[in-house]
Amino acid sequence: MRTEVRSGELSGLLVTARPRQWSKNALVLVAPLSAGVLLESDVIVSVVAAFVAFVMASASIYLVNDTLDREADRLHPVKRHRPVAAGRVRPNVALATAVVLALGSVALSALVDPDLLATVGVYLVLQLAYALWLKHVAVLDIAIVSSGFLLRAIAGGVAADVPLSQWFLLVAAFGSLFMVAGKRYSELMTVGAAGGTRRSLNDYSDSYLRFVWSLAAAVAVTAYSLWAFELVPTGHVNWQAISIAPFVVGILRYAVDVDRGLAGEPEDAVARDRVLQVVGVVWVVVFALGVYG
Repeated sequence: MRTEVRSGELSGLLVTARPRQWSKNALVLVAPLSAGVLLESDVIVSVVAAFVAFVMASASIYLVNDTLDREADRLHPVKRHRPVAAGRVRPNVALATAVVLALGSVALSALVDPDLLATVGVYLVLQLAYALWLKHVAVLDIAIVSSGFLLRAIAGGVAADVPLSQWFLLVAAFGSLFMVAGKRYSELMTVGAAGGTRRSLNDYSDSYLRFVWSLAAAVAVTAYSLWAFELVPTGHVNWQAISIAPFVVGILRYAVDVDRGLAGEPEDAVARDRVLQVVGVVWVVVFALGVYG
């Protein structure tokens, strides 16, 4: 009986760690990719370590968040199936696992670079503050979630020891704000201001969130354009400048899903939108041509 309980709990811990959302940590690849050093052996090792560190750090935060929200999640038609809320994972086991994962991420990042350690440390502190309190404070909640994406992008540059363009940082910051505001907008359209477990939705209106994701998209496109023109072309064709077109089309396509209220889970929105996937592949290919020529 004990073996069966442990096996079920282990699978529940894995589900709570959100493997589907680990794809967000691929943002650590962007800075070394844009600098053209991603394929260097020492850089690959450091970047992979940064990726794993953020997988462990983000998983630890998910475990803490689900433990703290277990009572509220039980009242939600979907979230009540989460392992901690459903009783498949005991709260003390979830918290103990979170501590182990957080310490593991800190130790691994310390082996790579002190600046990476600082980046992971800031991520853990901000996300823990979010889980404990800030997720219920309007505006600060979307700012903290957006900062998580930004810190992942910074971590890639730190791990690869490449300078980070101010325009690149703005793209990462406002691109993530665009996605997070779109997520909140979709949640508002789906469950309403008072229909979910996220109290900050009570302080948002659909018009305000439209303003936020429209503003964020505009700044992200502008910053990306400036960043693309800042990058030095490797050949006769300025592929970085050309990559502005698929980038803008991708933003516009994703905005369609946001406007329909279908971007409550960004990874799901991308997974089911074939057109957006094709546009994303085109952007990656064009951008890579500009970097590696």
